[in-house]
Amino acid sequence: MTQLRYGWTTGACATAATTAAYTALLTGEFPDPVEVLLPKGRRPAFALATQRLADGSASAGVVKDAGDDPDVTHGALIVSTVSPGPRGSGVVFRAGEGVGTVTLPGLPLPVGEPAINPVPRELMTEAVERVAQRHGQPADVVVEISIPHGESMARHTWNPRLGIVGGLSVLGTTGVVVPYSCSAWIDSIRRGVDVARALGHRHVAGAVGNTSERAVARLYGLPDTALLDMGDFAGAVLKYLRANPVPRLSLAGGFAKLSKLAAGYLDLHSKRSQVDLGLLARLARDAGHADVAGQIERANTALHALELAREHGLPLGDLVASRARRTALEVLAGAAVEVDVVVVDRAGVIVGRSGP
Repeated sequence: MTQLRYGWTTGACATAATTAAYTALLTGEFPDPVEVLLPKGRRPAFALATQRLADGSASAGVVKDAGDDPDVTHGALIVSTVSPGPRGSGVVFRAGEGVGTVTLPGLPLPVGEPAINPVPRELMTEAVERVAQRHGQPADVVVEISIPHGESMARHTWNPRLGIVGGLSVLGTTGVVVPYSCSAWIDSIRRGVDVARALGHRHVAGAVGNTSERAVARLYGLPDTALLDMGDFAGAVLKYLRANPVPRLSLAGGFAKLSKLAAGYLDLHSKRSQVDLGLLARLARDAGHADVAGQIERANTALHALELAREHGLPLGDLVASRARRTALEVLAGAAVEVDVVVVDRAGVIVGRSGP
């Protein structure tokens, strides 16, 4: 099997662009390719896609290569424009075109700041300081990061719900994108919990997809900032809430996905867990429906199993919700979080519930 190719975060690309731009501002020459120092000692080199030196500033752009990860920012142009700052100011960051601004509390940046996360800021600051020291100059600069078309890309991310307006975030803790690690998604789940807590929400909902999210939001009248785009990462939601509790959690999803949670799986992706028809049959049998249990065990799909249960008046959706709730409570390990589970069909109709 061919090994998947690693890529580079927006933070790594912004660091490379900043290094090149500041070097050009001081010397008149852009290093191309430009090498950067990342955490864990990695020293990748990046080719420049754009460069401009004029009007007392310099800018350089790097095209993001996310490797084999299905990243929304793969192929995006990350541009850094560097200009001199007041003496003693240090490195100041600004949001250019396509980079968002923080508008809600609970994120690792104050409200009003550019959505350039702490580790990328550290990487760029250290890069500026190394260039400044090399050329005997003070490291007092304004760094403006822009991502053309970033505002439209951000609509496919969590940013609007997290209160990051105007574009994308500059992310990355190691500088490296690990294919299919889904670390950005899990990080967004955690930030979603942080924002909900900071806003004082006492009830949040983690939903597998859009249909279940609409159903649970309508059921409980929850605002967008209380909704967590859980996707397949039920475990990420539960483990983070175990350490950072909110009084009430609703889990919502389709019958097949939540039947996996009922079976004890915390990653609901089809590549990493499968529907256990045997478990569904046992639930039917334990509920006194031995007649339909055998049919469910031989069902083609989870949806087929649900249809068979409906035909025999068996509330299989409720049984799955109850078992999924048990899994959730086990992961929460006594944290002060009340849990309920809402199971929906493909039309968004609620077919099962369990919990307070």
